[in-house]
Amino acid sequence: MDQDAVPGLSPGHLGAPAFEPAPAPEGPVGPDSLAGPDGADELAEPPSKHPDRTGLACGLTLLLLAVLAGGALLGLRTVFVHSGPSRPADYAGPGHGTVIQISVPQGASLTRIGQILQQNQVVASVKAFTSAVANSTARIQPGTYALRHRMSAGAALGVLGNPANANALTIPEGRRASQVYTAIDQRLNLPPGTAQHTAEQHLADLSLPDYAGGNPEGLYYPSTYSVTGDTTALGLLQQMVARAGHEFGTDDLDHPEISGLTGYQALVVASLVQGESDNPDDMAKVARVIYNRLARSMPLQLDSTINYALGRTTLHTTVSDTQLDSPFNTYRVPGLPPTPIDNPGHDAIQAALNPAPGDWIYFVTVRPGDTRFTDSEQQQRKNVDEFNAYQARHSASPSPSVAAPPQPTGH
Repeated sequence: MDQDAVPGLSPGHLGAPAFEPAPAPEGPVGPDSLAGPDGADELAEPPSKHPDRTGLACGLTLLLLAVLAGGALLGLRTVFVHSGPSRPADYAGPGHGTVIQISVPQGASLTRIGQILQQNQVVASVKAFTSAVANSTARIQPGTYALRHRMSAGAALGVLGNPANANALTIPEGRRASQVYTAIDQRLNLPPGTAQHTAEQHLADLSLPDYAGGNPEGLYYPSTYSVTGDTTALGLLQQMVARAGHEFGTDDLDHPEISGLTGYQALVVASLVQGESDNPDDMAKVARVIYNRLARSMPLQLDSTINYALGRTTLHTTVSDTQLDSPFNTYRVPGLPPTPIDNPGHDAIQAALNPAPGDWIYFVTVRPGDTRFTDSEQQQRKNVDEFNAYQARHSASPSPSVAAPPQPTGH
């Protein structure tokens, strides 16, 4: 045993000589004095008359010190083991009892979710749950989940981390208000038209911003929303508008890059970007084409705006479509349409606020993942020809009326 490792004990206490005897001074030394270890005279005790008893006492002293040293080491080892980080309280297994419905609110933190679970006796501790999440790649969506009491943190996360278990409503990017209403009716098992009628009858309760002019299009923010037994159509619509206000208020939509446009017009641009882009990587370029055309007083010529006016979704725009009498016909009416044409998401908003640098005034998605941008009308016509050829090859019944408009912009 290494005695030096034991605090408070030195080799001298365990039997080694503490000091070497100093050499005797020259000359006579009186019988009443001995040379101390430091050279000073100390009073000497007379030799013991019981040497055996003295040896026994020394042996007992050494034994006692050894026991104390061993106890000290054991105490140190015990302190080390029990002073380390303790594991958080956790249950074992998949839980038991009846199934309970637990709602995860929109925007709830992991700690808040853990608190909800602990309060409902689903998990034993918040720490166990947050630790389980930290050691996984699971992402928890808002919604209502079927859980049991006394589940292990891992078992609870297994349920919460699966989006299929979220009893929620998801509104994808680019959905129109009419599509949002239909999704709400279907999710809440309401008669068709209920959500739209609710929005019209409770327009003031939606708390739309003044710049919207009473039109909620563009302000039903695409996201996932929790649905419980108490959820109503009005409550969902209010959540969507509130989330939109959080994501982009009027001030957030004012930007030096788009000076001359109002915040609401920037929202309109974002909706066009959302409707025309094949993927998020192209959004900033699509935004630049729109701004370049506006700067040159060119018609936008966007198929998405005609589709919105006609209430349809198609890749084919005919010559007769371009003659439609509607403020959303950007082939005939210059400038931006009067309102958004869908509900844009975060990427489209950022693209509208931060368009890519470039001189493009045309674009077309020739095939999925292949969007061509150019400032040449001749090159654009070639790109559109490729688009039409691709559609003809991949369509069961290609439309013979598909034609490139006089100045095609995109599809």
